[in-house]
Amino acid sequence: MKIAQIAPLAESVPPRLYGGTERIVSYLTEELVRQGHDVTLFASGDSVTAAELVPVTDMALRLNPAVRDPIPYHMMLLDAVRRRADEFDALHFHIDLIHMPLVQDFIGRAVTTLHGRLDLPDLPAFYRAFPDHSLVSISDHQRLPMPPVNWAGTIHHGLPSGLLPARPQTSDGYLAFLGRISPEKRPDRAIRIAARSGLPLRIAAKVDNVDRLYWEAEIAPLIERFPNVSFIGEINEAQKADFLGKASALLFPIDWPEPFGLVMIEAMACATPVVAFRCGSVPEVIEHGRSGFIVESEDEAVEAVRQLGHLDRRLVRAAFDARFTAERMAADYVQLYHGLPGARTEAALLRRLRGEEAELQAVG
Repeated sequence: MKIAQIAPLAESVPPRLYGGTERIVSYLTEELVRQGHDVTLFASGDSVTAAELVPVTDMALRLNPAVRDPIPYHMMLLDAVRRRADEFDALHFHIDLIHMPLVQDFIGRAVTTLHGRLDLPDLPAFYRAFPDHSLVSISDHQRLPMPPVNWAGTIHHGLPSGLLPARPQTSDGYLAFLGRISPEKRPDRAIRIAARSGLPLRIAAKVDNVDRLYWEAEIAPLIERFPNVSFIGEINEAQKADFLGKASALLFPIDWPEPFGLVMIEAMACATPVVAFRCGSVPEVIEHGRSGFIVESEDEAVEAVRQLGHLDRRLVRAAFDARFTAERMAADYVQLYHGLPGARTEAALLRRLRGEEAELQAVG
C-alpha cells in the first residue's frame, strides 16, 4: 500500500527525548516500510526515517527558540498533505483534530489515531460536528467520554521487539519512575511507596514549565526529605534500557485516565514488572500477577512490591512479545487501512488514473 503518516511537528520522529506520539509514529512508520509498504512521512526536517520524508519544518518546533505559535506550521503541514493526497491509498493522521475540516475530499482514505485524553469538556461538541471521520483509540477506556463517533478500531501501541533487551536475571534492587513530573502522574505516591518498602527509588523524568510550581512546592521537598530517592532527570532511548532493565519494578502510580501508558510496555520489554494503579488503560495493558500488579492504594502498592519476587521476569517479557510488538501494531493498522471505505473504491480509481495496478495487495 501507499501510506501517508502525518506526525505532529512539536518533536522530531523519533523524538530526541520525551515525545510518546512521535515515538509511536516512528515505530509504526519503520515497521510498515520493513513490511514492504510505500510510506511517506510528513514531519519535521530533523526526523530520521527509512520512509520518504516530507520535511515541513527545518526542525522540531519545541527545539526552535524562534517559534512562538505552532498553528501556522501545522497549516503548512496540512497544505503539504493536501497537495499530495491523491498519491496515497491511506492517510494516517496523528495530530488530534486540527485537520478534520480540511480532509473532506479524501475522508474515505483518512484515519486518525487519537493519542491523548478525551475527557476534556470542549471535545464532545467538536466530535459531534465531525462524526464521519474514522477514528482509532489506543485503549478501550480512552473512548468512554466520547459522543457517538466512527470508531474504526482500538489498536494498542507496540515497540520494535529488539529495541529494549530483556534482563530476566538482573536487578539492582531499586524501583523506577519514568515519565513526566506532573500531578496526574503522582510521583509523590512513588516516593512514599518506595520509602515504605525500604527500597531506593530512581526518578527519570522531565519537568515542563507548566509543572514547575508543582515540582518546586511538592516533589523537590519530598526528594530532599527521603534519602532513598534520586532524581536523574530526563533520559534518552539509549539510557532507558539500563534504567528500566536494572530495576526491580516500574512504579506507575497514576491518578488520571491514562489513554495508554507507553512506559508500561517499555518496562515489560525489559522484563521488568509494573506496579500500576487501576486507572485508564492499566487493566488493558498489565496482566495482574504475570506482567505486574494492579493496585488501588498505596498500601496495596507496598504489598505488591513485597510480592515482586514471586513474578517470573521471563513471563513479563513473554507478555510483551505476545501483545505489544511494533510488528503486531503495524499488522493491525494495515488491516484497518484495507477496511477504510475509500481504500478499494477511491484508492483503486486513483491508481488507475496513475496507470498503476488498481487492486490493492492482499492483507497480510
